[in-house]
Amino acid sequence: MIEVTGIHTYYGLSHVLFDISLTVSRGEIVCLLGRNGAGKSTTMKSIMGLTPPSQGTVKFKGENVTGRKPYLMARMGIGYVPDDRRVFADLTVAENLEISERRTGGHDAWTIDSVYDFFPPLRALDRRKAGFLSGGEQQMLTIGRALMTNPELLLLDEPTEGLAPIMVKMLEEHIARLKQKGLTVLLAEQNQKVALRLSDRGYVIDNGVIRYHGSIEELRANEEIRRKYLLV
Repeated sequence: MIEVTGIHTYYGLSHVLFDISLTVSRGEIVCLLGRNGAGKSTTMKSIMGLTPPSQGTVKFKGENVTGRKPYLMARMGIGYVPDDRRVFADLTVAENLEISERRTGGHDAWTIDSVYDFFPPLRALDRRKAGFLSGGEQQMLTIGRALMTNPELLLLDEPTEGLAPIMVKMLEEHIARLKQKGLTVLLAEQNQKVALRLSDRGYVIDNGVIRYHGSIEELRANEEIRRKYLLV
């Protein structure tokens, strides 16, 4: 579904990503693991067009979409959940969801009601301004907002960061349910336990370079790679 080939990305004069290549097939959850500052978020932003790569290609369902504007990527069916949540603080929960809606006409399309069914706590917070939500509530809202675009591919950037263990467990269960619903997910995570439980395959990134790629079973078995690139 998504194919990234040899991308190089810069912030100004700083070279951040070096020859990154990865693929995610339809129906998979693929994790991108790495420490803080390893390049996970930049990889997500490069795919989404927020920090377009200067070299290499990004293909979505076979079409070259390298550097395409983020709103166009969303229209094509890519949902993006940033690591800093970015809720519209002065809008209510319902308004945050309404302004993100992309209607596709399918019988199983996401609506406000189906998002509330998926994240029941949000229903009770329907009229509350997003700026007054807890971190976990904001994360549910951010994921719900991405679902309202009715994506085929969901880019999840550090969804469990800074959350209490009970909220991490709840989000893990919900991400697993998204896969059951047929959604394809690229998951950037520091929490390797969560990522390894959820994913089919994994990539390890360090200093802007992919250091390892394999099945989850292979990654679990490779203690040397995990110790070298993932342990703090």
